[in-house]
Amino acid sequence: MSEKWKKISVYEITDNPFKLIGSDWMLITAGSIENWNTMTASWGGLGVLWNKEVSFCFIRPSRYTRSFMDKADYYTLSFFNEKYRDILNFCGSHSGRSVDKSKETGLSPVEMDSYTVSFREARLVLICKKIYFCDLKPENFLDISIEKNYPHKDYHRLFIGEIIKCLASD
Repeated sequence: MSEKWKKISVYEITDNPFKLIGSDWMLITAGSIENWNTMTASWGGLGVLWNKEVSFCFIRPSRYTRSFMDKADYYTLSFFNEKYRDILNFCGSHSGRSVDKSKETGLSPVEMDSYTVSFREARLVLICKKIYFCDLKPENFLDISIEKNYPHKDYHRLFIGEIIKCLASD
C-alpha cells in the first residue's frame, strides 16, 4: 500500500456523501492486483447498518465489473479530485473487456491489504468487505416511475460492504 494515504476513521470523512457519490463520482473496483476491473458510479451510499459502518453500491448485470464483484470478498470505493473527471468519464463509458483502463487513463493500480485494488491517484479510499447482496426486483418498486431507469429490464444488483478501512491522502 502507498505511503500516500493515512488511515482515518470513517467518522473523520468531511465530504458530503451526496456530493461525494452523486456529483463527484467514485470508482468501484474488485479483483486482485493481477486481475481486476473498475467502473465509475454515481449511485450508492454510506451509512450504518447492522451496527456496522457500510457502503452500498449498485451494478447492472451487463457491467464487466459485476463479474469481479460477484467473485470477490472485498472491493474498494475510490474518490478523486476534480482534475480526474475525464478519467472517471472514461472508466464509466469504456468496458474493461475491451480496454486496459489503467493503460488508457494513466491510473496506477495499487494492491490494498492483499485483497483488492485501488489507485495511487485517489484522495479517499474505502476498503469494503462484502456482507450482503440482492438483485433489485421490478415488483418491489413502489414508485412505478423508477422503471424509466430500466428500459432494458437490466436491474441492478445491490452490494453492501462493511467498511473495514478508510484511507485519506495527506
